[in-house]
Amino acid sequence: MRSLYQLAMLIGCGLLVMQSAHALPWDDLTAEQLDTTLQQKFTDGKYSPKGADSCLMCHKKNEKVMDLFKGTHGKVISEASPMAGLQCEACHGPQGNHNRGGKEPMIAFGKDSKLSAPAQNTVCQGCHNDPKQMAWHTSTHNLEEIACSDCHTIHTAKDPALDKLSVNNTCTSCHTQQKADMNKRSSHPMKWDQMTCIDCHSPHGSMSESALNKPTVNDTCYSCHAEKRGPFLWEHAPVTENCVSCHNPHGSVNDNMLESRAPQLCQQCHANDGHASRVVPEPGIDSFGGGKSCLNCHSKIHGSNHPAGSLLQR
Repeated sequence: MRSLYQLAMLIGCGLLVMQSAHALPWDDLTAEQLDTTLQQKFTDGKYSPKGADSCLMCHKKNEKVMDLFKGTHGKVISEASPMAGLQCEACHGPQGNHNRGGKEPMIAFGKDSKLSAPAQNTVCQGCHNDPKQMAWHTSTHNLEEIACSDCHTIHTAKDPALDKLSVNNTCTSCHTQQKADMNKRSSHPMKWDQMTCIDCHSPHGSMSESALNKPTVNDTCYSCHAEKRGPFLWEHAPVTENCVSCHNPHGSVNDNMLESRAPQLCQQCHANDGHASRVVPEPGIDSFGGGKSCLNCHSKIHGSNHPAGSLLQR
């Protein structure tokens, strides 16, 4: 049975366009008319009494189609599965005259679909409208008209977007800059799949910046780096404000994923205050350019609880 949410979305597409759409051959419909016509099939179309059996008469030789029964969507015993209800037509719409030699199309998904991404996503959201999807409508992926099927694979035993060993490849197929960063000399262990993009980000959107799972950048970092949380007796302002002021969380050519090396990184804030603004002509000739540079002395850069730690030295 269709959810009230989906029915409301489909009925809201408008019936006026339907009158003109039915008067045209399927191949002559505009994208907007096709969207409206195919979506309206859910409420006005004719469902097959045989369900998936009618579809498999033609599609059973297609391996990609049959892989559906290996995954969650193909489980007949699960009440949450389409196969327990309208089966194939739960997602692809009523069959109508599709199998009678006519040109009546079914709702299709993926790169070859003639439907717009929002129209495809409306079908998915008919079932997937739980609290985890509540921020989808304001998410970057939705605003960029990314279809669910651009990331998810339904006709498969294991969806790559939900598999921790492949989800990073799914994300970085579009986020190429982050892929380059995670392969730099200093990075989180993402290229070995020991950490995934969804450990920090929610691909369906969130109420936080950059679709983070946690309320802030720092809360996200502290979920693993608890020793940097504090509170400290002596705090370093950039640390309490935003970790990415100094670090690139996706990777860097510098140690500890720093945006730049000390003393240049430190001098972005600490300028014209004596020795901290000094730049040596040759690296390694004194404590300001050699070794860890500023960190040779100011080693407690994330904060200190020592009574004499106001300079973050101990």
